Amino acid sequence: MSLLLGIDLGTTNSLVGVMDSGFPILLADAEGSRLTPSAVHFASDGTVTVGAAALRRRALDPARTVTSVKRLIGRRAGEGDWQPPYALAALGTSPVQVSAEILRHLRGIAERAMEQEITRAVITVPAYFNDAQRAATKKAGELAGLQVERILSEPTAAALAYGLDKLGEHRKVAVYDLGGGTFDISVLELRDGVFQVLSTAGDTQLGGDDLDRALAEHLAPAGADPARFLEAAEAAKKRLSETESTRIELPFYDGTHSFAAEVTRVELEKLARPLLDRTRSHCLRALADAGLQAADLDEVILVGGSTRMPLVRQTVAEIFGREPNLSQHPDEAVALGAVIQAGILDGSLRNVLLLDVTPLSLGIETFGGLMNVIIPRNTTIPCKAGEMFTNAVANQSEMLVRVLQGERELARDNWELGRLVVPFPAGPKGSARVGVQFRIDADGILEVLARDTASGVDTVLEIRNTAVDVEDERVEAMISASVEHAFEDMNERVWTEARLKAEELLGAVAAALIQFGEAVTAEERAGIEAAALAVRAVLDGPEHDARALKAANQILDDATQELAVRLVEQAMEESLARRGLV
Repeated sequence: MSLLLGIDLGTTNSLVGVMDSGFPILLADAEGSRLTPSAVHFASDGTVTVGAAALRRRALDPARTVTSVKRLIGRRAGEGDWQPPYALAALGTSPVQVSAEILRHLRGIAERAMEQEITRAVITVPAYFNDAQRAATKKAGELAGLQVERILSEPTAAALAYGLDKLGEHRKVAVYDLGGGTFDISVLELRDGVFQVLSTAGDTQLGGDDLDRALAEHLAPAGADPARFLEAAEAAKKRLSETESTRIELPFYDGTHSFAAEVTRVELEKLARPLLDRTRSHCLRALADAGLQAADLDEVILVGGSTRMPLVRQTVAEIFGREPNLSQHPDEAVALGAVIQAGILDGSLRNVLLLDVTPLSLGIETFGGLMNVIIPRNTTIPCKAGEMFTNAVANQSEMLVRVLQGERELARDNWELGRLVVPFPAGPKGSARVGVQFRIDADGILEVLARDTASGVDTVLEIRNTAVDVEDERVEAMISASVEHAFEDMNERVWTEARLKAEELLGAVAAALIQFGEAVTAEERAGIEAAALAVRAVLDGPEHDARALKAANQILDDATQELAVRLVEQAMEESLARRGLV
């Protein structure tokens, strides 16, 4: 078996490591640096440069230097508030290909250090990466010549790094991970070598990059391009974590004008506070989802370069009511965790088990436009679940299975990940039997299998490269919306279910009255018709009053009880007659 790499593919920097003699180690490049800038320069002559050398070319050739590509991977062109200062299409490349160049470079670092070919890897991604983003990351690994053995969530990786020397203890920890381009918060329980994720939340479009841009825009004089101040802003931000003020000087930043100014930590924190306040609701939601109070936690671990800022540490202390644990290297903890996971997979580390979760619910659309959840959010992965469905109308010859992700009660408010069509023989309503099974593997990639039980024919859809049909930054808004609209959503679901029952009941009642004709007394008919009119009145009313419709349905159901008994008796008599028993 070849060595198994652990790779932190970061927005700003990336790292690579291996297990060596039972210990996780991170590998340095030829310049002695373990941190590799996630930058790729595409020269006009076709030469590709990766890392620090590429980053040095950004100031002179920004249109050909790709950075922060992690914010684009697995997303459609033009999505999101942030748009890069480069055009990937003009460079003849894509986010997956750029990421593959970074991974190929990291693989080269490892192969030179270990003096052997290495073709297997564990790669980390933000916990809140959706299926398309995870699949795109895996594809990038494959393009770099790596067999990706596991896609691992970054906060979980950080918890592995933190907990490796605490396998015999029982702890509940929160991992606050604020990197260059993403924010994640995960709550985990460590017990007897088992690392179980209890909940996760986050924002795939919030990170240190946003603060760099905010500071660059604050510094840039009127009419100047803030992009030219970006590198200076990033450097100033880092210095202000250690000092109260710093001086920025940019001689001839546009070829003509120069810039010089003193920037204080107070100024920076004023710009940073609105961004950091956005992390608060995610933290509180993660605690609520885990069923914990802040006081129940044993530790709050900080990960990501942006957590070096004093204001971040102050904000975390305010949210969780405790000082954060600073024992983990903010830049290296995720990479170390990836290496540890590699060690677990290749057998170098034993008696350690990692249980991750899926961050959003998965299901399908059912008749009436409802969301039917098959795998609830925060389900431990890998996992498998399924249900049986039938045709909602007579003579239906196929079923469209729309695969949805989200937390809303109605299908239209969730996101479609993909769809498949299952054919079956036409027949009466309720005659078909279609089993739908969802399977999420350890990488968080979804496979949907639909089977017509009559023919045994399977239709399989692997959700790998289908982008969610909404902007990625709305992922974290989904749960907030589900809470905000919980009452209206539930009322609409109850209304829809009651409406479907009412329509079915009205049709059955009308058919029964025609079937029995004169056998129904005038008094009985009047009572049934009055109850049916009451149901129609609520159905046609301007308000979706679910409670009133359920009550009207019940009255109609009660009024037709005797009629229903007669229908059953008649059906039994006809069945016995056909069998020659009467």
